[in-house]
Amino acid sequence: MNPGDLGARLRNVREARGWTQQRVADEIGLARTTVVAIEKGERRLRPAELVRFAQIYAKRVSDFLQSSAPSEGFAVQLRSELRPQRAAHPVLLSAIEEFEQLCEDYIHLEDLCHAPLRRRYPPPYEIRGADPEIAAADTAAAERRRLGLGNGPLLNLRDILESDVGLRIFQLELPSTVAGMFAYSGDLGGCIAVNLKHSIDRRRISLAHEFGHFLIGRSHSEVLYLDRYERRPVEERFAEAFARSFLMPADGLRQRYLDLLRERDGAPTHGDLCRLAHFYAASVEAMTRRLEELKLIPSGVWDRLLLEGFRVEEARELLGLESITAEDGMLPHRFKALAVEAWQRRKLSEGQLAHLLRVDRLQARETVDLFRSSRGTGGSAPIDLAAPLLDAI
Repeated sequence: MNPGDLGARLRNVREARGWTQQRVADEIGLARTTVVAIEKGERRLRPAELVRFAQIYAKRVSDFLQSSAPSEGFAVQLRSELRPQRAAHPVLLSAIEEFEQLCEDYIHLEDLCHAPLRRRYPPPYEIRGADPEIAAADTAAAERRRLGLGNGPLLNLRDILESDVGLRIFQLELPSTVAGMFAYSGDLGGCIAVNLKHSIDRRRISLAHEFGHFLIGRSHSEVLYLDRYERRPVEERFAEAFARSFLMPADGLRQRYLDLLRERDGAPTHGDLCRLAHFYAASVEAMTRRLEELKLIPSGVWDRLLLEGFRVEEARELLGLESITAEDGMLPHRFKALAVEAWQRRKLSEGQLAHLLRVDRLQARETVDLFRSSRGTGGSAPIDLAAPLLDAI
């Protein structure tokens, strides 16, 4: 392997952890100048030394030996966005490293399968000097038009942003106060992680929020905290308003609510509110506050519902509304499909496949079987995802 690429990977991991070169030298038993030379690619690593680097960084040796070029290292950028009191949170720091590694693995799979994720990025939207809420509504409407999404609900938001925009989206177990993360680099593109521990409707809001940040400042990494502060930056106010406007567009929601008023002779019910929220795959609170924001209902309705002890989940059960469904796994469907295809092409061993899928070997085999088995034909004929399309014609 190119010593420069290997050194860059080692440097990225060290910087993401916030370690100094002296600390690494002490851990491995080398001089600091030797570590400097290794990271610069000026001194080749011995096999035993590479194993030792992998041990202290809690990585696999294969993580450093990928054929693709190392990324620019957005883990360091994300680390710089952490608030001082949380900058040493071990779970968050580990998640940031895993986030970057997943994105690099995604690029690696695309290289193996010759299937790069197409980037359909719009030029950055300019919001300087504009009211952030108005700019957010305009931007959300413009993006819906650009992507041909109309004014209806976006039930498969994750797939839309991956296939139609070209974003890499993962769901990771983050600290409960962290809703999501966004980072961008020239080689990895736009990358988003949302908190797998949160409810599906919360994750959708977080994903749309981070998409908003991408649209106005993709070169600026961001860590989204749930706790609120009184004086929110303009970019944060924009992203919050964008998420609401993108997921619950004003024109479509207004028309649907006015239709509801006509059906109910101007007296919609609590059940109507729950059904409307379910239609847009939003929480009842988010829908109520959005209707208040659009002045379709008076301000304070949600606060009144809370005081009255309105039980949302019980109401949903009574109405027979099924839970909002979404892909709950860490990895996007396309990532898993490429991993199986690379294994079918014999470019990955079973162990490498399991490592990329973040499962054990038995679960990796089950994933392969899931992708290879035909459904609804009364049989289980294997499907070769790696077979050339034109040869079948």
